[in-house]
Amino acid sequence: MLSALRAAGIDVPFSCTEGICGTCETEVLEGEPDHRDSVLSAEERAAGETMMLCVSRARGPRLVLDL
Repeated sequence: MLSALRAAGIDVPFSCTEGICGTCETEVLEGEPDHRDSVLSAEERAAGETMMLCVSRARGPRLVLDL
């Protein structure tokens, strides 16, 4: 997701690009993220309120983020 956002000219914070630092954590407004990070707890992943842009994806056809 981070690559697509940067290619579209959207500037988002990031650091490690490996899902371990939490710099790119972003609020999820709508949709279900596919978490692939090592930062969020199981409870945080289940809540689906935030995601790490550098490694995570969308589970469905629509994911709205607070950028």
